[in-house]
Order: sequence, then C-alpha cells, then structure tokens
Amino acid sequence: MHLPQPLFPVGGQPIIWHQIKALSNVDGLREIILIGFFEDHVFQPFLSKCQDEFPEVSFKYLREYSQLGTAGGFFHFRDQILRGGPKNIFMLYTDICCSFPLGELLAQHERHGRLGTIMVTKVERSSAHLYGCVVVDHETRLAEHYVEKPETYVSDMASTGVFVFDQEIFQFMARVMEKRAIEFEHQRAQESAYGRSDDNDGAQDVNRLRLEQDILRAMAADKKLSAFLCTGFWRQIKSSASAVPANALYLQQAATDNCALLAQPRSEGPEITGAVYIHPSAQIHPTARIGPNVSIHARVVIGPGVRINDSIVLDNVHVKDNAAVLHAIIGWDGRIGRWGRIEGSKITSADDIDEVTHSGIKLNSICILGKDVQVKDEVFIRNSIVLPHKELASNKHNEVIM
Repeated sequence: MHLPQPLFPVGGQPIIWHQIKALSNVDGLREIILIGFFEDHVFQPFLSKCQDEFPEVSFKYLREYSQLGTAGGFFHFRDQILRGGPKNIFMLYTDICCSFPLGELLAQHERHGRLGTIMVTKVERSSAHLYGCVVVDHETRLAEHYVEKPETYVSDMASTGVFVFDQEIFQFMARVMEKRAIEFEHQRAQESAYGRSDDNDGAQDVNRLRLEQDILRAMAADKKLSAFLCTGFWRQIKSSASAVPANALYLQQAATDNCALLAQPRSEGPEITGAVYIHPSAQIHPTARIGPNVSIHARVVIGPGVRINDSIVLDNVHVKDNAAVLHAIIGWDGRIGRWGRIEGSKITSADDIDEVTHSGIKLNSICILGKDVQVKDEVFIRNSIVLPHKELASNKHNEVIM
C-alpha cells in the first residue's frame, strides 16, 4: 500500500531491477528512462543505487501529470528520449517477469529492418483471450495482425510487453495522432450538430495514445512490425498473487546462472533446499529449513525449527520457533508466533492467476500478511489476505481481514 509495484521485491531485488539488469547487458545501451505517475522523490533513491551499480548507463525519471495512455507518455517525452540520438529504443512494461533475451531481440530487429519488433511468447490456447495476441508469419517473422484480448481465438502468440523500435517510431506515432485528431474533430462536429458535444472529454481522449490498439495494430497493418519469439520464461505480475511465482522464476534463473545472490547450504545449517535468497543482515537459526523458492529480506529473524517454502519474507519480520510459512508473502515488520502457520495455495505458471479476490470473496491463491501484522502463538492463517496493522489471535481461513 505504500510502495509502487515496480519497487516491490521479487527474486531478492525490486521488480524493475531485473529489467534494468537485462538492459545494462545490451551492448551500446547508454540511457534508461523511467516514465510513470509517481512523484520524483519516490524513485530517486532506487535510481541512485542503480547509477552506482550500473555506472556505464545514465538514469532518468520522467513524470506523467495526466493519464496519457500506454503510449502517450512515451510520445509526450519524445524530445527527451531522442536527445541522446539513439538508433533503437527499447520499451518495456514494468509489470512483467521474464528471462529478457534483449540482445537476441535487438539482433532480429536490426536484421529485419522493420520499424519495430514485438517480443511474443506462446501461451495456452484456452488462456489466449487474456492477452494481446499477435498473428505471426513464422517464415518472415512478420506480425500480420494485432488484437488486444480477443473475444474469439486469434493466435496463441501473446505480447510480452517488451518492444524495440527504430527512432523513427515517433514520426509514425505523430501521423497516428494527426489522423486521430481529424477523426475526433469530425466526431465532435457531428455531436455538436445534435447538441451532444463535450469539449473536455474530447480533448482528453484525443491526447490519449494506446500502444496496443492505436500503434501496434497500425504498424501490423502497414507491415512495419516484426515478432520475436521468447523461448525463456515469462509471466505477468498483475497482482500480489503473481509475485510469489515470479519470485520463484527469478530465483531459479539465478540458480541456473550460478549467481552469487543465492544462499549456499552449509554443514552447520540452516537447511537450504533449492533456490533461496537470504539478505546478509537476516538471522536464520541453524535448525530452520528454508526453500525452495524463498526470498528473505533485511533484518529478518528466523527461529528454531521454522519451515519456509515458496514465499517472500520482507524486512524486519520475526518468525518464532517451529512456525511454518508456505506459499505466502509476509509484510514488513510482521511477527509470526510459535507454532504458527501461514499457508496459501500453490500457484503454478499454468494457473497464472491475476486476482486474489472476486466479488469480495478470497480465491484459492497465496496467503498475504500486510505490514505490521502480528500472529499469536499456534494460530493458523490459511489462504487469507490480512491488511496492515492487525493482530490475529484466532485461526482464519479463506478470509479478507480488513
């Protein structure tokens, strides 16, 4: 509730850090610009750390003061983006988790010479309607058609929210905006003739630019968009339920890459299974059993006999003796009493659940404890969401606790 989603930690780092890390590995990439609605000071500490960690890249945050659509901010800040004279421009949404094969994406983009390249991933036919779908010519790699969340089956190739454009993309967007302005003016003239004109709504709509419906669809129609197939992992992070499986994917990638970020088993304990991140300031009792797919953050204290599996434990949490945390997020400053049990339902990549509640009813997904939640000894919290600053002295199952 107090942290922008891009800064929420998965895989031991903020969501957006994984994108920045992947971008920093692209040869010749010089500048990374964040565009968002938050005040400048919200991202400044994070960007300062990134500047220290990736000194070869410059960082900038640009704030949208009104809702301009998924491409409106990109177009609005075109002068600042073009100031460094870039040949190609990556564009990434922040609510995704991915292996980010950006070097391969750029290589195909330059090889095919189209105005833009969209990275796609293959999804189950039954869930294709949940995504922006791309009809791809697999011989030419040309994106022939783009449909945002189609009602009927169109393709099993879904947009990943990762793109690379030639710097001339802004000229194409300007033509789209000009065409839209003419259409809106014509529409307003017709409405005015019938006495239904609303100048404020029209002005707001004409300045909104949607990447998917307005730009990608037009690029595909003009044969200016190629498609690159991502064969690595990808999933959306649309809600807190997505954070735990995203955490697992990033930790497993770190294990594959032999990353020093991960905790290593030691003969004196604790018992580490699979991919686990433990912050250096955390204190873990030697008899605890941690993993797989667990992130434990700063100043966490884990007591004797504790079992943690498939979970994210945030800063300053204290988990006391013999407690269990399974498929859950434990918010900052939380306390789990002795023999307590916090357990959600395991979410698999195939499920890809974006909701944790429906019509006020808790769905079967992870268990979430907000900031400063105190769980007393021997209390079982199962498949529930607990808002911040609550004290729980009795068992709760399938509840949203306000």
